Amino acid sequence: MLEMNKTAIGIAAGVAGTLFIGYCIYFDKKRRNDPEYKKKVRERRRRSKKSGPSKAGIPNLNDHEAIEKYFLQEIQLGETLIARGDFETGVEHLANAIVVCGQPARLLQVLQSSLPAQVFAMLIVKMQEFGNRAAESNEVQVNVGGQQVDSKILDSSSVAGIDDLE
Repeated sequence: MLEMNKTAIGIAAGVAGTLFIGYCIYFDKKRRNDPEYKKKVRERRRRSKKSGPSKAGIPNLNDHEAIEKYFLQEIQLGETLIARGDFETGVEHLANAIVVCGQPARLLQVLQSSLPAQVFAMLIVKMQEFGNRAAESNEVQVNVGGQQVDSKILDSSSVAGIDDLE
């Protein structure tokens, strides 16, 4: 009798699994045959493209938690790479962190005191390149200290920062 229960349970589990897989296939076919399905997919992709990252890896700027996670990740990665001697890539990651930072002027002060002068100069040059790209597109305004600042203003202020370093 005990062997019959094990067999019955095995058969019942097999039938239940088969029914579940059959239901999944049926539901997927029904969903894909829906005339509105392709329109919904295109609209979802269009929305994610508009609100998603404009540059590879940059999080949605409306999601505070994602920005914070990205900021910490970029700072840590930049410091690690600079410690290893890969200054170019490290500076690029630090510049990415500055772009999404809520108080970039304060972060630049901290980085100026903690980074070697040559590395900090590379960082300022990288930030100037970001400003030049933003000025070319004329679409981007940079958030500096909680205020929206035109990228041309950031560009001219970063040039003064480079002159002060030399």
